[in-house]
Amino acid sequence: MGTGRELVVEQEPVVIPDFTVKDLLSVIPAHCHKRSAFRSSLYIFVLPALWMLRLSRLVYNIAAIADSFLNPESISLPHPLLYPFARFAVWALYTFWTGLFATGLWVVAHECGHQAFSESKMVNNVVGWILHSALGVPYHSWRITHGQHHAATGHMTKDQVFVPPTRSEMGLKPMDPEQENLLGSRVTEEVSKELWEALGDSPIGAMIGSATYLLGGWHAYLLINASGQRNYPKGTNHFHPRAVMFKEREYGQIIASDLGIILWLAGVIGSIYVYGLKNVFVLYLVPYLWVNHWLVLITFLQHTDPLLPHYRAPEHTFPRGALATLDRQLLGDLGSVMGWIGALATHGISETHICHHVASKIPHYHAWEAGKHLKAKLEAIGMRTEGAPGGWAEVYRVFKECKACLELSSRLNWFVEDEGDVVFFKNARGLAKARPVYNTECPSDSGIELDK
Repeated sequence: MGTGRELVVEQEPVVIPDFTVKDLLSVIPAHCHKRSAFRSSLYIFVLPALWMLRLSRLVYNIAAIADSFLNPESISLPHPLLYPFARFAVWALYTFWTGLFATGLWVVAHECGHQAFSESKMVNNVVGWILHSALGVPYHSWRITHGQHHAATGHMTKDQVFVPPTRSEMGLKPMDPEQENLLGSRVTEEVSKELWEALGDSPIGAMIGSATYLLGGWHAYLLINASGQRNYPKGTNHFHPRAVMFKEREYGQIIASDLGIILWLAGVIGSIYVYGLKNVFVLYLVPYLWVNHWLVLITFLQHTDPLLPHYRAPEHTFPRGALATLDRQLLGDLGSVMGWIGALATHGISETHICHHVASKIPHYHAWEAGKHLKAKLEAIGMRTEGAPGGWAEVYRVFKECKACLELSSRLNWFVEDEGDVVFFKNARGLAKARPVYNTECPSDSGIELDK
């Protein structure tokens, strides 16, 4: 290092595993891999009827009754503006609740794409296409790129989402080994100041950026590849059948996905014509936006954290990528009851994500048991498996610390180095929170055969 004063950070060691696929699957009980169309269907027709529809109806009735009384003739409030605010609040409760449980239907459709719904590929794809189309999702288009994400999670050039930019992509000066080290544990004050001036940091910007991302991130990813693979050409999207991420044999599936979206849009427009914009907006469109919000929040927190590694080709394997994620208790930061509701509504998609990446065909109702055995094996070698509870405060923290991976922000303040095969985020001071340590108890494995 140079002779100037240095900033030094004590980094958390992060285990880089050397498990094979067989090592990981061996601890999962065999019955966890069994898929039942009947049992999976209960989470579409029976449980939503008991939970989402009844409770949403209850909240709807409460909101409708409260709305009818929120006027000067029925109740006296200190200020006239409190009447529309109170009406907004009661309907916001309905949209929040409905959107949260509708996310559970999204998760079931997502499992169809992984062939986890049943043993039948045809049944999986038909059910998945219907559910995802009803939620404004191009089923096959997203299923294909999501499968590619699973095959190359954490890979700097092959992963499909949450790929961080490099130092050179940020337009920063090349790293000078005399002034800073590759791992990000030391940097001179001079270089740190230069990085800070180039990248900056803004709590208000992070707040606005995270809110914008939660509201528009899903649509931006589908339409313009925002936060997607950075090597794809400009104009890449999920609706063009000849987009770079699709194969020629998948052309018809992309067209079928687009048809589902066209039918969905026609249904929304027709409903507006019949029932009016206000009713459709409150009863369907706002809950729909909540669903997209939960999707972005959950997936963002699963794959973005200063303690999660990213890999270049020489060091990436399927097991390493699959384990480059964190389980989080959705809404757990609001207390144990809300944490239980969050897991119930979304079928544990946030709480069992490590297991989901290791064995994606395991249905959610078996993932809890499978994940318990899997995490015991990982924790035995010192791997971190649990992140902070998933909620808005955690999104703000992670976005502020890692928002360089998102293209919706006008100010980016984190990056990874152009060099090194295992990299962690560096902040606007040039420091990284984590460093890799290697576990060599098991031989490495190159991954799995994706067509099986």
